[in-house]
Amino acid sequence: MLRLDDVTKEFKIGAFGGKSVTAVRKVSFEVVPGEVVSLIGESGSGKSTIGRMILGLNPVTRGSITFDGRPVRAGKEYYRHIQGIFQDPFSSFNPVFKADRVYNMIKEAYYPAVPEAEWAERVEAALSDVRLNPGQVLGKYPHQLSGGQLQRLLIARALLLDIKLLVADEITSMLDASTRIDVLNLLAELKARGLGVLYITHDLSLGTYLAERTVVLRRGSVVEMGLTGRVFGDPLHPYTRELLSAVPRLNQAWDDATAVDSCVYHECGASGALIEAEPGHFVACARLDTCP
Repeated sequence: MLRLDDVTKEFKIGAFGGKSVTAVRKVSFEVVPGEVVSLIGESGSGKSTIGRMILGLNPVTRGSITFDGRPVRAGKEYYRHIQGIFQDPFSSFNPVFKADRVYNMIKEAYYPAVPEAEWAERVEAALSDVRLNPGQVLGKYPHQLSGGQLQRLLIARALLLDIKLLVADEITSMLDASTRIDVLNLLAELKARGLGVLYITHDLSLGTYLAERTVVLRRGSVVEMGLTGRVFGDPLHPYTRELLSAVPRLNQAWDDATAVDSCVYHECGASGALIEAEPGHFVACARLDTCP
């Protein structure tokens, strides 16, 4: 459904844009219907930049992004099938207007011929799907609602469209623990309906909770990718091992990551960006920064 091939993003910097910095470097992966893919990495690794390129908010410098076999073209028809939800739900609403104004905007843009009574029924059904009581959230201003309620209002907005893919960029990072798991369970239910989800996060535990496949990103490059159980059960890249070793565990002292004696990538004689070390498990060079 969604495919990225050697996607690179460079930003111009300097007073006259004479220099450039590479934020994303030759990233390739795909998302199929009914699948959750976690894009994991530290802050500044390029995760959100990839999400913005998929949503057509930032242009691709090199490489290609295709959706249902066609190049991404930001516009009304594209956004009928793909929507994004971002980290700060409060910034997605205009505080001057009531929160449910976003549903009126959807109706005006995509369903102007639908009668008001029928549209109200659709809105209430979408709110029920995301476990919200319409009577408690409709007609309220953003400051009168919690962060979890606002995030679910945005998910309901996406459900009012015929979406196939949801780009969820750190959507639980500003929520408390109990609300966080509710939102994740909601994404799991949407996945069961056939919706594809790209879940962008820096939290390994949340990524493993939800995703069938995981893509680990470091400094704009994919260092490891594959089935979530294999990536976290048998991490091959030093960076993935460092991430896992940094996760606190009960009744266990913090320990350094297991050293990598040899580079799986070069042992396999690889020449591309990633090597398939085992079926469905890809890894980059352990010395990615200095690799010729």
